[in-house]
Amino acid sequence: MNTYLEDLKGLDNAGKTTILKKFNGEDIDTISPTLGFNIKTLEHKGFKLNIWDVGGQKSLRSYWRNYFESTDGLIWVVDSADRMRMNDCKQELQALLVEERLAGATLLVFANKQDLPGSLTAQSIREAMELDEIKTHHWLIQDCSAVTGENLLKGIDWVIDDIASRIFTMD
Repeated sequence: MNTYLEDLKGLDNAGKTTILKKFNGEDIDTISPTLGFNIKTLEHKGFKLNIWDVGGQKSLRSYWRNYFESTDGLIWVVDSADRMRMNDCKQELQALLVEERLAGATLLVFANKQDLPGSLTAQSIREAMELDEIKTHHWLIQDCSAVTGENLLKGIDWVIDDIASRIFTMD
């Protein structure tokens, strides 16, 4: 069974832990801010995924680069309802993508909280975050809801398929 290392990142309150718990079939009724990191190992489609869920508070972001060792995929979670911090979100993602240890990593952008009224569409987020400028990574933006689970599997499946095809062609 192939094992892939994935990083789950995004600003605080984007829904990273909720996505991880929902994907793992855990209760999502009581979730508090992640003050350090959680590591979960999940099995999906014959692959073992070691997922690092790292807190997104401003005070923790400088530590993010400590969690990149041999990362195959980066899952960036955006709070689609948080219009005020879309520029912060873009800047933090751009800063991550130049990290040497993330070179070539597959990038999935989850446009989370689509279940909330007034959320930006995935297309609006794509434009606001200038995702089309990213030429260094394979990427996809996927609208989703961590609470309902909508499109989480679709996004995770894409990441696994992209990593698998990339690693297969390197062997």
